[in-house]
Amino acid sequence: MTSLINRGNIFDDFFRDVAPGFYVRPLHGDPLPTPSQIKLDVKETEREYTVHAEVPGVSKDDIHVSLDGNVVTLRAEIKQQDSSNKDQKILRSERYFGEVSRSFQLPVDIEQSEVFAKYDNGVLTLNLPKKRTSGGVQRIKIE
Repeated sequence: MTSLINRGNIFDDFFRDVAPGFYVRPLHGDPLPTPSQIKLDVKETEREYTVHAEVPGVSKDDIHVSLDGNVVTLRAEIKQQDSSNKDQKILRSERYFGEVSRSFQLPVDIEQSEVFAKYDNGVLTLNLPKKRTSGGVQRIKIE
């Protein structure tokens, strides 16, 4: 098979020609990101995991991180809007409001009391210390 089959809707070309207004891109940028667009780097040391997540254009207060054992969930509320002043007349306004989230699982549980998070220049950095184990097999005395 050397050619790919286009599985588009038969009305796509019709609406592009007849009503191109439906396909006009936003004036201020791209639409909401998808979960796969939150790019992650996860690094491991002996004591902790370090996660770098790209969440550009989002306020620090609109980013939420939650931990459940070894599952980390990142959630960001996106609020993009056009601004204007009193001397301007708005001819077209496109706003995007929504939420994007991404979860991933780490090999071991996280020590939740020692987690550190920092957000700088669109990059969220998480330091996730590994939960300490007892250090091997422990023999239990039977009475």
